[in-house]
Amino acid sequence: MDKKMIGKIIQDQRKNKKLRQYEVSEKTGLSRNYISDIENGRYMPSVETLSKLANCLDLDLNIIKMTEIHAQQSV
Repeated sequence: MDKKMIGKIIQDQRKNKKLRQYEVSEKTGLSRNYISDIENGRYMPSVETLSKLANCLDLDLNIIKMTEIHAQQSV
């Protein structure tokens, strides 16, 4: 998985849900700075972190995997 792509998906979903990073931070127990770093593609979240974010944002982890497959097919 590409960390920039994952970050973009998380950021887009957070914005769609009209949540701020600090709100996601409070709901997940992750620092706001770490969430920012993930959204900006600086860090690859662990499976546990990705699961926390997905639960908070009502994001299906399969969507991330399908997006990755689609991106690979487009190359």
